Parts: sequence; structure tokens; C-alpha cells
Amino acid sequence: MAEHLGDRLKRLRRVAGLTQEGLAEKSNLSVDTVRKLEQRQRHSASLPTLHALSGGLGVELTSLLGDPPGVPSNGEADPPQLVALRRAIMPPMFAPPPEPSGVEKLTLPLLRKEIAAAWTLYHDAEFAALMEVLPGIVNDARFAAAVGTGDQRAEGQAALGKSLQLAGHLAIRLGKTDLALSALERAMNAADDSSDPLLGAMVTNSVAWNYQRQNRLGDAEHAAVYAADRVEHENSSTAEGVRVWGGLVMSAATSAARSGDYDKASDMMRTAEDATRQLAKLPPPIDGKMVSVFSRSSVRIERVRLAVQHGRPDEALSLAKGMRLSADTPPSWRTWLLLDVARAHTDLGDAEGAVKALERLHRIAPAWMRHHTLAVAIVTDLWAGPYRPPGLRKLAEFLGVAG
Repeated sequence: MAEHLGDRLKRLRRVAGLTQEGLAEKSNLSVDTVRKLEQRQRHSASLPTLHALSGGLGVELTSLLGDPPGVPSNGEADPPQLVALRRAIMPPMFAPPPEPSGVEKLTLPLLRKEIAAAWTLYHDAEFAALMEVLPGIVNDARFAAAVGTGDQRAEGQAALGKSLQLAGHLAIRLGKTDLALSALERAMNAADDSSDPLLGAMVTNSVAWNYQRQNRLGDAEHAAVYAADRVEHENSSTAEGVRVWGGLVMSAATSAARSGDYDKASDMMRTAEDATRQLAKLPPPIDGKMVSVFSRSSVRIERVRLAVQHGRPDEALSLAKGMRLSADTPPSWRTWLLLDVARAHTDLGDAEGAVKALERLHRIAPAWMRHHTLAVAIVTDLWAGPYRPPGLRKLAEFLGVAG
């Protein structure tokens, strides 16, 4: 069974040499909050609270959240797939890029299709399958970026940047934030030499997410706002530009909310939601899978998430009620919505409503659910509660929290 949040908090507090009162003061929280978490009277906390505790402890958010259930840091050697991914992200210095090993001759259209399919695997939470194919894609993209005419190399750099951005996303999901930052730094370098004027902004959005995971909320918000301003001034006349800009505004709003400024975050999200109307007037992107996820549905899903994270479950359920998701909403965003609805029901004491949402999540995305620490936290809360609705035991056993 995974280490309980309260036990992890107590261990990190002692390593930091702090009393409960000292941690509460440094985190700007009540001693009662720290005490209840450490005594297991509370089995989870809102993200603003977790960020505050991480700041008081001087650790990354990931240290307090714990490892993703599928990739524990237990001291054992990394699996070969992760070693291959790390090698692809950080190849040997001064070595020429490896030639493609596939039977088919490498072409940029084929490479772009492979990258788009890999992003689909990511959004479907097929992380094991993605780890198998992504190192080869990154290596092929690095070769494509080094050969051919100047225009061909620029297209190859765009493919390399997009594949490294995906590697960064996968590393974040696996709890490897330093590896993710290495991938994203290289993705940004590729974007600078690429044929895609929006790629740098998209990578910046990924960097902001990584900063959030490292509890660098101010850095995350600044990066997202800076990139959004540049896109607004230079690339706001296309659907691609609007979607990238909107994704950055949503990212900045998330950082503001986790810093405790919910009103500022709400204003940003309403601005983003207003901008989705502009998308209907513009030709759609040529390949939406390669552009930031931004639509009326994604904005509303993010608003639900922020309301839940900020302790406003009634508002979250009101926003989610009757929501119609657009066809291009990725499966991962649909599953996030179900998870946030489950969290809202849990916070309101509606165990049956929470279990119904979690059962639906388990049916449509079991792999994604297993990799999400919040799912474990919610089921742990429900399992420790006074009433265990039908279906809860199966969920608890699936996530390994049934005692």
C-alpha cells in the first residue's frame, strides 16, 4: 500500500527539523490542518494547501504527493524503457544522431503521423506503450533535424521539438520532473530553429506545468503570461494561435489559483472562455492533435478543476452539470472531469455520487486512473469514511488502498 499522506508529511517535517507549529507558521496554515493530516484524520488536502505545505517544507510538490502508483521510487534500477527514454532525451555528447532503424525510409510526413499517434497514446494514458515507441521517435526526429535542405532541417526541428515536448509530458506523469525539464529545454532549443512559430509557446506551456509540479508557482505563472502576450501580439489571427494563447491563459490561471488567488484565476478563465467564441469564426487547425488543447469544453473542465481544488465543490458540480463536451476533447480531459466530480461529491459527503463517478472513470480509463495520485487519495478518503457504498471495495482493491 502507498505511503499515507499524513505519514509522508510527518517524515518530511522531521527531515526539515520543524515542529507542527513551525510548519504551520511557515506554510501560513493552521496547526489543526497539519495535525489532522499527520494523525490521518484527513486523507487528502486541496492543492493550494499542498502547495503551501510544500513551500513550508522547502520541497517539490511531487515529494508531498508521493510517487505515481505505476512508477514508485523504491530504490530499484529504472526499467529499460525509462533508460531508453532518458538516453533519447539526452543522447551521448559529441555523437552524430543515429540513423533511423526502421525498414521504411524516414519521411517527415510519416514522422509527423508517428508523433501525432504518440500524443494520442499519451492522452489515452497508454504510458507503457508510449514508453516503448517514444525513444525511437525522438531519435528519428533528431536525425531528421540534422539532414536535408535548410527548410527540411527546420521541419525536422519542429518534429524534434514536438517529440521532446511529449517526452517532457511523459516524464512529468512518471514523476521525473528534472528529466522533464531537460526534455523541455531541448524542445525549446529545437523550437527556436524550427519552422513552427507557435512551437516555443506550446513548449513554454509544458514548462509552466513542470514548474507547477515543482511548486514554482510564480515561475509557472510568469512563463505562461509572457508566452501568451507574445502569441497575442504575433499569432492571434489563426485558430492555432488562439488555441495556444488560450492554453497559456488557462495555465496561468491554474498557477494563480494554486497560489491562493482564486478571484484572479476566475477572471483569467472567464477571459479564456470568452475567447473560445472566436474559434468558431476561424478555419480549424490542420492537425489539432499537434496544437494545444483549447476549446469551450476544456475551459469549462478547467474551471471545474479549479473550483474543486479551491474548496468550492458546490460551484464545481454546478459548472459540470449538463456539460456537453466537444468531439475534439481528448479522453484525458474527460477523465479529469470525472475525477474532479468525484472529488466534489466526496467533499460534500456524497459517497454514492463519488463512487458512481469513479466507477465510470474506471470503465473508460483504468490505466489513467491507476496513474493518478488524486484518484488514490479520493478512494482512500471514501474507504476510511463511515459509509462504504456498493462498488467502493472493487475500486479500493484496484488502486491498492483496501486494508
